[in-house]
Amino acid sequence: MNEILGYLGLGLMLGLAGIGSCYGTTIAGNAAEGALKKEPSKSASYMILSALPATQGLYGFVAFLMSMGRDFTTDGPLMLGIGLGVGLVCLFSAIRQGQVCANGILGISQGHDVQTNTMIYAALPEFYAILALVAALMV
Repeated sequence: MNEILGYLGLGLMLGLAGIGSCYGTTIAGNAAEGALKKEPSKSASYMILSALPATQGLYGFVAFLMSMGRDFTTDGPLMLGIGLGVGLVCLFSAIRQGQVCANGILGISQGHDVQTNTMIYAALPEFYAILALVAALMV
């Protein structure tokens, strides 16, 4: 039973973080598509902001790789908790970061110089994904 819980935790860790990155990047990507119709010359800025939510999937993947060497016969329930924690934090962080980036993309398309500020605001939800990764590595 412990092994099942351990592998379930690994799956949640990787799966939820990946799902969050998929949602976050498509939220920002949809805004970029709309913004391209209004101001196509700013496409590099749109692309940078659209890519930011992809990092949470990377954090989930790193936590997954670093957890592979554990002994699931004894650490199964622990891995379930770690996986669920990292996965959920990365999921919500990526979605909210995608929303922040989408608003920044909209602002850029309207002629405002908000790329730097948007990247700073987008770093705030990412900070919690980094904390979740660090916590998972410390356990």
